[in-house]
Formats: sequence, structure tokens, C-alpha cells
Amino acid sequence: MKKMKLFVLLTLGALVVLINGMPPISRDINTHCRCLQVESRIIPPESLKSIKLVPEGPHCAETEVIAGLMSGEKVCLNPRSAWVKKLVHFVLEKQLHKQKPKNQA
Repeated sequence: MKKMKLFVLLTLGALVVLINGMPPISRDINTHCRCLQVESRIIPPESLKSIKLVPEGPHCAETEVIAGLMSGEKVCLNPRSAWVKKLVHFVLEKQLHKQKPKNQA
């Protein structure tokens, strides 16, 4: 009987240690870089459907630029490439202009 109590106690103790030591599970937080490979080739503007910027953070040390193409394909762009820097600047400027409140006269 003592062996059974000891076994149950050790099992519960191990479960508590495992559960408390586990990182929280969240579907909203990506814990790794999304882009394993990046493209430096210039993509024609008419082929672009969307641009998604994922800022650097604990999940990834570098900003990620993900282009959605008209074909439905998603391509990771090299954020160090000159044309991608210009594209990112354009997208950020466009977002800034959308957020500015318009003065009504």
C-alpha cells in the first residue's frame, strides 16, 4: 500500500513539474521566423497582390517581408535588398497617410 501511495505521489509531482516547466501554448504567437529562404529578384508590381511586414522580435531577429502574388503564391523577400527597402518605405508611407485624420473645413 505504501508503494502505491509513493508511486501516485511521484507521478503527480512529475506532472506538476512538467506542466509548470512548459512554455505557454498560444496560436496567436509565432515562435520562429516564417521565412526560411528569401528572394532578391525584382518582382513586377503588377504581380504583387499584398505585402505583409513582420517586425523583428523574440520570434525572429530580422524583419520579414512577405509578398502575396496574384498567382496566390507567397514569397519571402530579402529585406536587405535595395528594391525591397524602397517597397517597404512606400508601404509604410501609404499606411501613415491612411492613419492621418483629415482636417474638415
